[in-house]
Order: sequence, then C-alpha cells, then structure tokens
Amino acid sequence: MIDADAPQIPRGAVVTLANRSRDPKHERAVHEHLAKRLATVKGLTFLGEFDRTIEYSHPLYFLPSGTIIGTDAARELGLDDEEDLFGGVVPQAFIETKAITHPLVRPDADAPFGWSRDFAARVTGSVLPGYSVFSLEDAREAGRRLLHEGSLRLKPVRATGGRGQERINTEQQLDRALEHVDVKEMAQYGLVLEANLEHVTTFSVGQIRVAGRTLSYYGTQRLTPDNSGEMVYGGSDLVVSDGDFEALLRLDLPEKARLAITQAQVYDEAASACFRGFFASRRNYDIAQGVDGRGRACSGVLEQSWRVGGASGAEIAALEAFIGGESGAVRASTVEVYGESQAVPSDATVLFRGEDTEVGFITKYITVEGYGDPK
Repeated sequence: MIDADAPQIPRGAVVTLANRSRDPKHERAVHEHLAKRLATVKGLTFLGEFDRTIEYSHPLYFLPSGTIIGTDAARELGLDDEEDLFGGVVPQAFIETKAITHPLVRPDADAPFGWSRDFAARVTGSVLPGYSVFSLEDAREAGRRLLHEGSLRLKPVRATGGRGQERINTEQQLDRALEHVDVKEMAQYGLVLEANLEHVTTFSVGQIRVAGRTLSYYGTQRLTPDNSGEMVYGGSDLVVSDGDFEALLRLDLPEKARLAITQAQVYDEAASACFRGFFASRRNYDIAQGVDGRGRACSGVLEQSWRVGGASGAEIAALEAFIGGESGAVRASTVEVYGESQAVPSDATVLFRGEDTEVGFITKYITVEGYGDPK
C-alpha cells in the first residue's frame, strides 16, 4: 500500500548542455528537439538548457553537445554512469579524439598521461595502418614509414568531417605539411598519420543505450552541396536493430557491412576495457573501406564519437518506433539539405528548418520505415 503522506522522490528531468567551444544555432535547436523526445521516452520533464546557478530539485539526465572530459567534470554534474546522459564521459581529452585509434611509432615515443598501449594492441586488424604522434620528431618517423607503403593522410585529431586533412605522397610534402602543425596542440591532443585509401565507402556503426533498451545499427553517410556549393555531410541512412551488436549481425546483411560491424565491436569493447573512467550511452564509429597505395583492399575504424551526432535523430526515432511496437529492425534516416527551395517529404519529422548565421538556410529532418519496406 502506498503511503500518500510519504515524500515522493522526483523521477527526474532532461536538460541540454552546450559544452563545446562552438554550438551553431541549428545544432542547438536539434539538440533541444531530441532532448524533449528523450524526456518523453523516459517519462521525465524537459527543463531546457542546464543552468549552473540553479540548484535543481530533480535528478538530471543530460544531453551534452560534446563528450564530457574529465572525471571531476562528470562528478560535478552528477554523472555516475551511462544512464545519466545521452553521450559519453572520458577521463582525458585526447581519448575523445581519433588519436587513440593508432599505436605510437615507438614504445618510448611521446604520449600523454593516460595513454593505453593495450588499446592499440587490441584493435590491431580492426583499424587502418597508421600512427598517432605527439611530437614533430615522431611525426617525421611515422610518415616516412608509411610512405614506403604508399601515400598517407595527415589528420588533425580534433577536426571533424575530414576538415584539415591532407594527402601526402612524398617526404618533401610531409616536411612542408609538418611546418604548419601546431606543435603545442599536437603535444596535448596528438596528430594521426594513416594510410590513404582510394574508392572509399564509409560506414557508420553504432549503439545507443537509453531507457533500459539497447539499439545497434549500421549505415552509410551521404554528401550534399551546402549554400556555397561545397560538398558536406548530408545525413545518414541506418539499419537499426532492437538489441546489441550480435542482434544486428543476425540480420541478412552484406558481407562488407558485417566486417564493418565486427571491427566497430572490437574497437568498442577495447575502449571499455582500456580506459578507466570511460562510459557512454551513445557510441558511434566510422569505418572506411577502400584500396590502399599497393592496390590492397582495406577496412578499418577511423574514429569514434561518444556524443550526440548527425545520426542521433535517426537513433532516437528508431527507439521510439521500437517502444511503439516495432520489432526486429527498422530503417531510419537523417537528412540535411540547404536552401529554401528544398522540399520535405510528408512522412518526415522536421528537426530544424530556417536561417542559420553560420551555414545559411538549412533543413534537417528524419524518416523511419520498416526494415522490410521497399526502398
């Protein structure tokens, strides 16, 4: 029997947290939209943007725009495990970047506090040939090694969407490129040198764990012209399974997709095992498949994302579909298009449509359909 006079503990509330150095208007709007939907799914209240000056009476569930860096920062927000946020927590800043993907060029090479040699050993075979470096000397050595096998790609670890990357074909090009590297930033976050691939297909493989459910997916990204004509991220098309990675692999999938999922699974398990203090309810991995400089077929994880991302609208829409009675798997897509003339399908849910000071007029929407429905 329930005591009506006993104090009732509030179930909690959902809040957003803009914790990146830059959060454009359109992304803030999407994060707010998704946070409201998460609140509905979890049966909680939505309270808007987190305000550090307020003493909240409810336990909070966060949707941060970026990965939470540092156990102290997580503790201050009351984040104890993956059930407290849509995103992830890492103990050191470099762990959220692509720097963790590759080994050091030498056992005694420079590396930041918290570096895991065990992680690099565990993911061998699931990543492309490459090195992570934290000094110019190590970068030169790593580059020369890789150039013996063909061209390489120089990758700033904090850039997104391929920005700032440079293809290197010769040692002279390598030396010129390294002249422009921010040595201080490299020492803190690292720099990646990785085998360059041609004829590339990029898969997205991921998993979310929300409201007591686990969903896993694979998909591909598409490009679209922005308002200046540059080809940029245009959305993701996902196949989402109600269950873990093993449930996803039980679907009738192309062999290349199976390989991508298996490699992402290895990477994901290695991260959980090797980085103490890491946890995440949203895990996304980019896997590139293509041909290297010697004509060999290659496949490997490029990087991870443990924060809300471009595919998260589709992830949450799939979660709602399963809660609503769908079973097995669904297809879910996020679409981003530029310009006021772009039409939105009648069955789509609009996340944002309007003018943004940084990118101009942009529309973002999501669609969901049964896995067996014809495309």
